[in-house]
Amino acid sequence: MAARRKKTKSKTKRISFRPGTLKRKKEQKTGRLGPSFMNILKALAVVCVFVAIGFGFVFLDKYVKRAVPASAKIGPVELINPPAWINQPLLEKIYAAAVASREDLNLDEDAARSVQNNVKREVMWLHNVKVQTTHKNILIKADYRKPLALVKSGLHKFYVDDELVVLDFVPMSNLPIVEVKGLPLVIKTPPLGEVWQREDVAAAVTILDRLDQMDKLITPDKPLLSEIDSIDASNFNGRENARFPHIVLYAKDNTEIIWGAEVGKWQQHLESTDEQKLAKLYGYYKEYGTLLNGVKYINLCDPQDKIPLPIDKY
Repeated sequence: MAARRKKTKSKTKRISFRPGTLKRKKEQKTGRLGPSFMNILKALAVVCVFVAIGFGFVFLDKYVKRAVPASAKIGPVELINPPAWINQPLLEKIYAAAVASREDLNLDEDAARSVQNNVKREVMWLHNVKVQTTHKNILIKADYRKPLALVKSGLHKFYVDDELVVLDFVPMSNLPIVEVKGLPLVIKTPPLGEVWQREDVAAAVTILDRLDQMDKLITPDKPLLSEIDSIDASNFNGRENARFPHIVLYAKDNTEIIWGAEVGKWQQHLESTDEQKLAKLYGYYKEYGTLLNGVKYINLCDPQDKIPLPIDKY
């Protein structure tokens, strides 16, 4: 009987859920696993830490590469007296073309010749390019083409300067570049660096060039061109309707600025002279400080018209 009681008690111990029982079992299990298992866990933890640190350095390296402008990492290439309007995207384009993916240029005549050829071939924004080397850098001296007009053709867009030279598109939010609209379908993008022989584009660019020159003389701190969104040449030479204005500019609030005939043709259409048109426009701009939110339209071509006042809009 006593033996039977002892056996029963033994079974009770094996299935007991009394407090402390599970804890003792865990301790016993841990003891059976031994220190080798714990060492493995510790080693894995250390490896995970090092992997995390490694990923952190990779991320930091990528961030630093993105944060540092490309122009600061190109090497000993320097532009001599570049115009103030050149921005970072254009600088990076010039430097990238200059080194042509080689950052280890030797400072010798071969390097100067290579840089000069690269820039002439790849960057149409520069002309009359001359390159020379010193004991510490490569100097690029050139003349720069400033874009005046933007042309869009399907998914393509490009610039035109005051000499009608075609320039590839580079973001230039710092310049008041006006879009030319109303051109017949441009089937093929003109070659970069070449003069685009189009009368309607030439007429639009000539007007924009006159405005650019006036801005430099009269309103350099707040260019009038910065408030012009587009110039419409759809009725150039009256090709759509001879009675309608040939060229119209639009301000950024869609105010019409009726220019009329192309520069030099005002007599044929009994319009104000080109100088009178500029005087009217800049007189209004100087007096009211803006072209926006003032009037429905500004008629520059009629010699009998007076510039409307902002109150005339209401």
